[in-house]
Amino acid sequence: MTASNPTGRHELVVVTGASTGMGAATARELARRGLHVLAGVRRDIDADALRGEGIEPHILDITVDSHVAAIADRVAHDPLGRPLRALINNAGISVNAPVEALPIADWRRQFEVNLFGHIAMTRALLPALLRSSGTVVNISSVGGKVALPTYGAYAGSKFALEAASDSLRREVADLGVRVVVVEPGAVKTEMLERGVANADRLKADMTIDQLERYGDLVAAVSEQARSFGKYGVPAERAAQIIAKVATAPRPRTRYTVGRDAAALVRLSRLLSDRFLDRILRLNLRAYRDANA
Repeated sequence: MTASNPTGRHELVVVTGASTGMGAATARELARRGLHVLAGVRRDIDADALRGEGIEPHILDITVDSHVAAIADRVAHDPLGRPLRALINNAGISVNAPVEALPIADWRRQFEVNLFGHIAMTRALLPALLRSSGTVVNISSVGGKVALPTYGAYAGSKFALEAASDSLRREVADLGVRVVVVEPGAVKTEMLERGVANADRLKADMTIDQLERYGDLVAAVSEQARSFGKYGVPAERAAQIIAKVATAPRPRTRYTVGRDAAALVRLSRLLSDRFLDRILRLNLRAYRDANA
């Protein structure tokens, strides 16, 4: 039992995408606060690394129906009858390339994980959340507000997640369920490294004409992404915000993580599209020059 959660481990929280990064840090932070975390991971090795007091890892690919059904069944038949305090939809991938150069299969995969998987998890666990007056926390991104070049698929999936979150919030507010969106900016995670690696892989598959059109742009965006690892928010700091949101009795509808996210979201509200385009272009220029 802890001061921040007087019910001790008498509540459950489901966290998807808990193998590494923000998901793993969030699982540990929630367990530290006294909740029992059902942590979705992709591999047994990840489960072994995460397992600890208050953390119960489960193999969970949110795009696999049987995995989603299994975690919903685990919640519904908890041996101690504990209520579900929150669902944290954190799992995600980043597949970035210019619209012309990104294969349609990669577009579909991006949306399967970053949107449809979260919808599947929410639908499966909503009955439990309705019984407990729980909270859905959808981990979006500053990319859900501002779409950077080559991030069309990723930002598109996050824009869609934001819209789905707004709709769900208005559907269940009178039923006692809270729906919150968290919009991180640059966070030091393994997902960032995987996103750069994916961009490099996709660049290698471009045609000669596509490389001529977009090669410098892709290189600059990748260099910019690598810089996030230098000044990004630690995953543990992001986890503290997510855990606070998941356990707050009256959370706001949206939270940003990091000064860059807060600034970009604010600018997107104040500036015209053309003016914002210019700012983003100027910001990328330094990274283009570094690759010249």
